[in-house]
Amino acid sequence: MKETINILLVEDEPEIARVIRDYLTTEGCRVTWSSTGLEGWEDFNRDTYHLVLVDLMLPEMDGFTLCRNIRLASDVPMIIVSAHQEDHHKVSGLQLGADDYITKPFSLVEVSARIHSHLRRYRRFRNELADSGTRIDYQYGLTIDLMTQRIFLSGEEVLLTAKELALILLLARHPHRTFSKKELYEQIWQQTDVDGNNTVTVHIKSLRTKLKDTTRESVFIQTMWGSGYRFIGEQRCDEA
Repeated sequence: MKETINILLVEDEPEIARVIRDYLTTEGCRVTWSSTGLEGWEDFNRDTYHLVLVDLMLPEMDGFTLCRNIRLASDVPMIIVSAHQEDHHKVSGLQLGADDYITKPFSLVEVSARIHSHLRRYRRFRNELADSGTRIDYQYGLTIDLMTQRIFLSGEEVLLTAKELALILLLARHPHRTFSKKELYEQIWQQTDVDGNNTVTVHIKSLRTKLKDTTRESVFIQTMWGSGYRFIGEQRCDEA
């Protein structure tokens, strides 16, 4: 049985959204339409999508922020569809993790062709990833299995809460990238951060305790004072 392509469309102009949705639906796709950036982010976290179409000028949460949030959480193909034709908008969107940029007005045939092109590339990428394995061994006994989302330390599984697991997976997927507490809270808890919120600090401390990473010289999660946290685990290179 052929798999139904599930697409998230984030577009605040109802007429444009209807045209895209109706066209892709006739091609057999299932399209979820979100009319604001915040609604798009909520819909993205509520379901599993094969591809995301994002406008840039969105209410509540702009398209750039939405693209950044989605890319931190997932490697799903993402195409920007925008009226902005300036190069700096295109560059900014692509640097945030979008895979393609289509300017308005556009051809529905072209949009469809680009969607299927990116889906083919993504399927090949996922197949190659599965073939190469997703279990990563680090120095000091840490193992992260990205496929099963399980964490091991010296061969023993580390039992983490859902938020602790989400934190270590996010940090490990972006090694040496510093995340602010605000970014981590909004990404993991999917709520707007407020001043004085100590939630991230508490969870990072608990995570470090479980990973036995509590010494002054951290080997997995490093505190960047005044900035946030980053993952510094070094992959193990076993000699043949």
